[in-house]
Amino acid sequence: MRTRQRGGLLEWAFVLYGRLAEVSTLDQVIARARDGSGGAVVLRGEAGVGKTALLDAVTVRGGAMRVLRATGVEAEADLAFATLHQVLWPVIGSLDALPEPQHDAVRAALGLAAGTAGDRYLLGAGVFSLLAEAAAPDGLICVVDDFQWVDRASADALLFAARRLETEKIAMLFAVRGDAPVKGVPLTVEVRGLPGPAAAEMLESRCDVQSGVARELVTLTRANPLALGEIAARLTPAQLAGREPLPDPLPGGARLFGDRVAALSASAGLLALVAALEADLDLVLRATDRLSAERTALPGEDTGTWTGRMALAELEESGLAEISGARVRFRHPLIRSAVHEAATPAGIRRVYAVLAEITEGDRRAWHLAGAAIGQDERAAAELVAAAELARDRGGYGTAAAALARAAELTAEPRARAARLKDAAVAAWLGGRPGQAESLLAEARDQVGVDAGLAMEIAQLRGRFELNSGNAAEAVRILAAGDSLEMLADAVEAASYVGDTAAIIELGRRAAAHREGFLRDTVAGIGLSLDGDAAGPGLLRRALARVGELGEAAEYLWAAAAASQLGESDLATEMAERAGRVARVSGMTGQLPVVLEFVATAERIAGRLASSQAVSEEGLELAREACYENTVAAHLANLAVLAALRGEEETCERRAREALAIAIPHRVGLRAGVAAYALALLDLCLGRYAPAHDRFTAIAAAGPGVGHPTVVWRTAPDRVEAAVGAGDEVAARAALEAYERWSAYAATPESRALLARCRGLVESSEAAFGEALRLHTNPFEAARTALLLGERLRRTQRPGEARTHLRMAWETFERAGARPWARRAQAELRAAGESGQAPSSAVLDALTPQELRIAGLVADGLSSKQIAAQLFLSPRTVEYHLYKIYPKLGVGSRTELARLVVLQKAPVGEEDML
Repeated sequence: MRTRQRGGLLEWAFVLYGRLAEVSTLDQVIARARDGSGGAVVLRGEAGVGKTALLDAVTVRGGAMRVLRATGVEAEADLAFATLHQVLWPVIGSLDALPEPQHDAVRAALGLAAGTAGDRYLLGAGVFSLLAEAAAPDGLICVVDDFQWVDRASADALLFAARRLETEKIAMLFAVRGDAPVKGVPLTVEVRGLPGPAAAEMLESRCDVQSGVARELVTLTRANPLALGEIAARLTPAQLAGREPLPDPLPGGARLFGDRVAALSASAGLLALVAALEADLDLVLRATDRLSAERTALPGEDTGTWTGRMALAELEESGLAEISGARVRFRHPLIRSAVHEAATPAGIRRVYAVLAEITEGDRRAWHLAGAAIGQDERAAAELVAAAELARDRGGYGTAAAALARAAELTAEPRARAARLKDAAVAAWLGGRPGQAESLLAEARDQVGVDAGLAMEIAQLRGRFELNSGNAAEAVRILAAGDSLEMLADAVEAASYVGDTAAIIELGRRAAAHREGFLRDTVAGIGLSLDGDAAGPGLLRRALARVGELGEAAEYLWAAAAASQLGESDLATEMAERAGRVARVSGMTGQLPVVLEFVATAERIAGRLASSQAVSEEGLELAREACYENTVAAHLANLAVLAALRGEEETCERRAREALAIAIPHRVGLRAGVAAYALALLDLCLGRYAPAHDRFTAIAAAGPGVGHPTVVWRTAPDRVEAAVGAGDEVAARAALEAYERWSAYAATPESRALLARCRGLVESSEAAFGEALRLHTNPFEAARTALLLGERLRRTQRPGEARTHLRMAWETFERAGARPWARRAQAELRAAGESGQAPSSAVLDALTPQELRIAGLVADGLSSKQIAAQLFLSPRTVEYHLYKIYPKLGVGSRTELARLVVLQKAPVGEEDML
């Protein structure tokens, strides 16, 4: 690139040398974004390699696209949302276009309103929506330089948006030094030293250098553009011409900047140190004035603002720093490091102390911490207050850092342990499980004899293990507690493992607690599994209180109660309620887990496309939150959905991915579902013998690799596979086990499935007929109709068979269950009917996401309300509607809503997890 000199430091113009490949990649990202297919890219390289120059060069090539730009500042890395302020402040006027929950979350993050219970998903969606608004009409380039120093809260929100740009006119460019993580952005441009010829050309454009010297400099600097330019500027003409040897070592890097910093006057050096610790221009000047007065002022003398401003002018003239808006910015991060290294520890602490005197809020807290010597409760308390503020605004990562530093400054062991525990919670909610576990381990070592705090820490350890670690270890940890909440968590963990003995024992312990919804549910599940007649009664009493429930977690317990009673349809309804509550209440950190059960419920209810969309959303959120066991849950559900569609490769791949997590983590529930997907695939494709073998293995699997509930819910499929494989003894045994499981089930659908199983085992047309009368799930009814139709055709009654087979064929086609549709079609032809294939339902043309949006439109929700529920931007919702209208042949929301109401018949799905 071309260069010019200012104050000894080089400035680079937008003519780049040797960067054609990097520019081409960035141009492609920007061009795709301009056309509505947005994306993000990371520029990664060492200091001085030219990342900022590349950003400067490509942003001017965006034409009419708007540019938002921010730079991470090391001095502000612990200030929640400092970088987000830089990015969003120019477009803050568009906030009113956002859905109210997103609007409120962004306002709180930017300090424009008080926060309550910050939700990082809502905030991330709000940032995404605001960027989408800023992109209208010509597109947006969002540039974040020095990402390694972006505060955690801003980084989380910006990366949430960066992962969702596929349909937006937005390009996000992140420049980062070294190996600092930029989570979820797959495209990386490695920025290395310049190619040799390009590096030499750059040197020759700057100075008169002999070619051999140029080659030697390129080698010694590894063609780093900053090092090349800075070193060349320091060499003598004789050295450049090769008449004198090059100095050894070369005058480059930190040594060069150290020399330049040392050359500053005392006042300018002091101001540089203040700017290294605080970037705000006004604060830098005020602090410099105070410090200068302390050091140089005579009694009665007042230097006013002159000292600071004159020092600032000298620092600017040196070329080491510049004013950018209301901030002091070093021209290169290595300069800040050189300033910091030149100062004494006592001098740094004194600057921090003066900054603390003139600041407030989280700035004051961090400056107090910087000024502290040893442990300091005042600084610790202010950091705790700053952490609470950050947490209420959704800045969990920043809150974790503040609380961890507060713990370091805390002398009293119990208070230190409590702050470490709170830091662990914040880190966990911020999607940093490794940091959370380390903090919690440290808290455990500090807790001492406080039994209550020790139990809180143990409960958190158990929850962390359950979400991302070994579920069996979670049972062991949580079972040590006696509170009802801890026993309930232990039962949940044991349920994931499939450890029936532990659930029974924990349920009996819960029964000793005072009557209530949670106690009745937990105790009822345990007693029911133990064969105690009191168990089902407790579960019925718990379900009678459903009208009193308000939390998503409570509805999930209600779903567990219904499931234990064998009423999968009621369990589905409760899980759906949990999902609705979670979306409107913003269950920070738990939404991916809730979506496990919502996706399962949608599948059980037969809403195949909706289940797919929910699981895809849940999978993305679970990966962002690092909830490994929830990742396994969504993968397993997606494997079952693929089995229903007859997609062998997808089913097997998703199942393998789920099992790779679930088995080593001892999550028997999800391992069982993944194994079920493979068994169901064989059953769907008519491979009865291998299906029978797989179902037999599922039934025999122990805790950690299988699950009793999977065995129960898959019993109808197991019976069908055993009958198809000719194993009548196994089929009858499976029926008898299913009858025991369903003894207390009272819903029509549960009785219908039992009747179908009897029809298969006993070859009873009456049982099949009873099942058809009882079914409330159309997909299950179609499976029963197919089995009955096959029996009628084979007993030479094709006329009676055709009615059942036609209904089954049409239902399977609408559901997208291709293997069963082909089977029903073949049977129908064999029965003498070769009719036309049933017409596809109009809504089948929609993708899973489009179908969800269309359904919410039919429910009367506005684009803003839909965006709030699905963590989208209103513009993204409108984009999907723009695609939906021509697909369905409608032109308005009213027509779309009417069509959905008329066309969207409930299509049942397999009764499975």
